[in-house]
Amino acid sequence: MTDEMLEDPRITAMGLFVEAFTGVTARLNVQLAEHGLGNVDFEVLVRLSRSPGGELRMTDLAAQTGLSTSGVTRVVDRLERDGLATRRACPTDRRGSFTVVTAAGVAKMHEVLPDHLALIEEWFTGRLSPEALEALLCSLRTVRDAVRPGATSGAATTAAAA
Repeated sequence: MTDEMLEDPRITAMGLFVEAFTGVTARLNVQLAEHGLGNVDFEVLVRLSRSPGGELRMTDLAAQTGLSTSGVTRVVDRLERDGLATRRACPTDRRGSFTVVTAAGVAKMHEVLPDHLALIEEWFTGRLSPEALEALLCSLRTVRDAVRPGATSGAATTAAAA
């Protein structure tokens, strides 16, 4: 190993990305906990709430969140128990099911989002110019699409069915 390898800008880029992500996430997690939500619960509710009809197939939810099938099942079980989501059988595939955000889940999002967005603005997006933010979004989508090609699965299918 050479000193040049240690100074490689790819190492710097990855390190800064991880430090920024963990720092912002730590601040957001405190706020989510104040509303009785964990980061994964919130991520699932956001994905459902932003999907056409407020629903996603369980497999698409797993692809979008990066959770395993059993991991998504556990999260949805918890959200169901709390009345924030429910399951609905897939009318075209008996083996499949949809997770649907409930009215209580939407109300929870409306409760959480104002402070959550303020924190995102304070610690992340508000620190970037509009041009820098647009460039970052484009770059993040490029990387996301490469490492998680199924991350947008279900969005177009659900929209077309609606």
